[in-house]
Amino acid sequence: MDAQGQPILEVVDLVKDFGGLRAVDGCRLEVRRGTITGLIGPNGAGKTTLFNLVTGFLRPDAGRVLFQGEDITGLPPHQVFRRGLARTFQIPREHRLMSVLENLMLVPPGQLGERFWNTWFRPGLVRAQEEAIRHRALEVLEFVELAQLQDEYAGNLSGGQRKLLELARVLMADPLLVLLDEPGAGVNPTLMRKLASRIEDLQGRGITFLIIEHDMDLVMRLCNPVIVMSEGRRLAEGPPEEIRRDPRVLEAYLGGQYVAFEG
Repeated sequence: MDAQGQPILEVVDLVKDFGGLRAVDGCRLEVRRGTITGLIGPNGAGKTTLFNLVTGFLRPDAGRVLFQGEDITGLPPHQVFRRGLARTFQIPREHRLMSVLENLMLVPPGQLGERFWNTWFRPGLVRAQEEAIRHRALEVLEFVELAQLQDEYAGNLSGGQRKLLELARVLMADPLLVLLDEPGAGVNPTLMRKLASRIEDLQGRGITFLIIEHDMDLVMRLCNPVIVMSEGRRLAEGPPEEIRRDPRVLEAYLGGQYVAFEG
């Protein structure tokens, strides 16, 4: 499982019902290590529900999730996160009344300063760890080009800057696999190019990505392979240009998204 191109994530026959609605219907897919894999499909296809199942925010009614060969089905989100599988949200969940830098410094788990007695009995260790975390946070902010905003309240950032901050917060956890939920939503073209460039750089550093995205131009530029979901199941998978011409995919998108493939 450690080799480049081997599955880092395996979804096996996942099922999730909400009352009488089956949102995910026996879905099977794999994400290969070292890839930027796109996950697309019409609205209501089950993409975000699948993300929630993989990351522990929902429990499946059937099926399994394997991460690096380990069964993580139904683990709570914090345990999934600590294994190296991290996600961002469609609406970034930053702490709006804290600075950009403080948002990053909160991420690493197990900080000594979280236990009040350490501040009394081990102050040197607490300061040393805090300084190391601060140094790491500043490096990450430089990487996503937000260092100049380190002291700004997170709530004052633009939509695109908040997406970069969300990515930066995920990077503080040193993830192996990052799930991005619509990173292009509400982001202007300049910041979108910056975000896409950062994702490609991180792929080069060994981080794997699974990305839900409706912007087909972004998917075609960034993702290979592309997985298509429809009605809770995997409909197709392949290189972006092959997916673009797949008649089953075009049919699934009729009535709203078809033009995105033809344009």
